[in-house]
Amino acid sequence: MEKFKQRWEIQKNWQLLFPLLGILIILYSAFKISNRLAANFHTSIKIVLTIVLAYALMHFFLYLFKKVKNKWQVTYRWEMITIFIVFAITGSSSLFVGRPLMKWIGITKENLNIFVYWILYIIIGLIFYQILLVTFGWLFGQHKFFWEFEKKMLKRFGLGRFL
Repeated sequence: MEKFKQRWEIQKNWQLLFPLLGILIILYSAFKISNRLAANFHTSIKIVLTIVLAYALMHFFLYLFKKVKNKWQVTYRWEMITIFIVFAITGSSSLFVGRPLMKWIGITKENLNIFVYWILYIIIGLIFYQILLVTFGWLFGQHKFFWEFEKKMLKRFGLGRFL
């Protein structure tokens, strides 16, 4: 355990929550993907596929950590796990918030051109993404990182003058 703590630069035991949460998210994602890919197969095949996908996802994320290690100015390596978790939660949540809002407004696929519907869906999802990114970043203790990230993103969208 000490070796693991040193590798991820964990000083306090509560920081172990983030690697554990990251592993659980990877396992859940692998399980959901394997259920989709092997829906008609036996449970043992789904379990094996889940393990293989979890292994592949783990290596993919470790590769991403190496890529962004120098680009993202974080103090500790465990903070990168937190940042990835915030991105994952924000991406999913923005779409879950956008869909009911569009129904509440009265925008559906049936009463609007499908291309216009999807463009509006993406725009509304993007708006909520910006708000939720900073909110979840604050909840996970990474407000400074995500506020700077948000400012860069808004500048790229040409909205930097509103900051």
